[in-house]
Amino acid sequence: MHAIILAAGQGNRLAEFNPDGRPKCLLEFGGRSLLARQLDLLFRFGVTQTTLVVGYEADLIIDHVGTLASRPEIAFAYNPAFINGSVLSLLAAQAALSSGETVFVLDADVLFHPQIMQTLIESPHQNCFLIDRNFVNGDEPVKIAIHQGQMVEFRKELSAQLDFDTLGESVGFFKFNASIAAKIAQICAAYKTEGLLDAPHEEVLRDVLLASPSAFACEDITGLPWLEVDFPEDVERAIKEVLPAIRKDMVDF
Repeated sequence: MHAIILAAGQGNRLAEFNPDGRPKCLLEFGGRSLLARQLDLLFRFGVTQTTLVVGYEADLIIDHVGTLASRPEIAFAYNPAFINGSVLSLLAAQAALSSGETVFVLDADVLFHPQIMQTLIESPHQNCFLIDRNFVNGDEPVKIAIHQGQMVEFRKELSAQLDFDTLGESVGFFKFNASIAAKIAQICAAYKTEGLLDAPHEEVLRDVLLASPSAFACEDITGLPWLEVDFPEDVERAIKEVLPAIRKDMVDF
């Protein structure tokens, strides 16, 4: 198993809470960075190889990883165009996507209950998304729409004509078998060739999903605390709500 962590972004929207301009994945909650927690959990759950895609302030991330004792083996992939869309960050991990292994694709800026990671890694589904049905609908969440047990859309904006019976937010963590991972690499390369440099990586995942929806499944993690840290209010929620909720189950987290 091989994990790809996307950590190249700049996080301009958090300037108020991040005056020294650290990458978002290095923000600390409860004395540990988001990245340290994620790498530790990957290692605990048996993932031995990780490709960490860096860009903005890459040296800070590399130095931080060097201080961590509990982590998988790390290979760094650099995305020099990190101000563009995250599809180029996923493309930077092309070697991992084409490795022939099961691959996990993970956002680096998420504070989450360990059971969420465990659910993804131990899922019997070869190609797996995570859905949280308890979410506030709006323009920002990347949504998963399901109709009769099958995912039919994966996007922030949904067509008014879309037929679905279940709706939730994507956690930003994914599992892909070797075949699907290789297709993702191919589509990322096509996006670059076509000049779609501002596209988010979710668009590539959507293309693969909608091409073969029966190959994919969801694990429902509704009720487990997690938060993607994007806005100043997210920092406050992480401190006051999400981390305390996690520590109700795991006091040493």
